[in-house]
Amino acid sequence: MDDPRLVVDFLNTLDVEDDTDVLADEQAWRRWTAERGLMPSPSKEARGVRTALRAAAGDPDAAAGAVRAAIDVELGPEGPALVATGAVGAVLAAAARLAVLGDWKRVKICPADDCRWAFYDQSRNRSRTWCSMSVCGNREKARSWRKRAHSPE
Repeated sequence: MDDPRLVVDFLNTLDVEDDTDVLADEQAWRRWTAERGLMPSPSKEARGVRTALRAAAGDPDAAAGAVRAAIDVELGPEGPALVATGAVGAVLAAAARLAVLGDWKRVKICPADDCRWAFYDQSRNRSRTWCSMSVCGNREKARSWRKRAHSPE
């Protein structure tokens, strides 16, 4: 799995709109890791890392914090590689690779209060704001228009 997808999938284990949390259910967390070929880390550790990563990606509802995970650097024929045994380490290794490549700023959280979905901004100038322009962006534009249209001048 590529780094942006792994990080975004992990951040979206919390679904604000549907009020679900994969990390609140041990079986769901194990299923999530198995589907990605990862070894499950303790869910408490995963929750702390997810909160810190969501804060780093711009979620105003998440508290920033320092997190740790075991990650090794292996030197093979292809060169150095970050390797982790657990899911949390794999996610942090993916996030670190994005940061080193200057792509961490492309990981964003939708600003809609009823969404907060994580997404990877693939726009050329990194200016995408909404997870989906057709859903969240359109709703916000409609709200702004109604507010302007109905406010006395």
